[in-house]
Amino acid sequence: MVVFFGMLNSLKRQMRYALKVAIAFTPWLISIYVLYWLNYGGIWTSETLHRGKISVAILVVGMGSSFLVQSRFTKHKQK
Repeated sequence: MVVFFGMLNSLKRQMRYALKVAIAFTPWLISIYVLYWLNYGGIWTSETLHRGKISVAILVVGMGSSFLVQSRFTKHKQK
């Protein structure tokens, strides 16, 4: 019976870690989707001014947000 509860705790720990990773990647995935949506919707064309700079800014915000979320999870883990 003790082995069963040990396996449950291990599974619970792994699921919690997977959920934290998924949550940490969400802002970055949203920024990638925003770029896809802008391109697919025809909102951005090759003539759009500062398209490259705006793309980089969107990705930096998404990746920075992901980094901050992951840092927050790591900080709570250390306490």
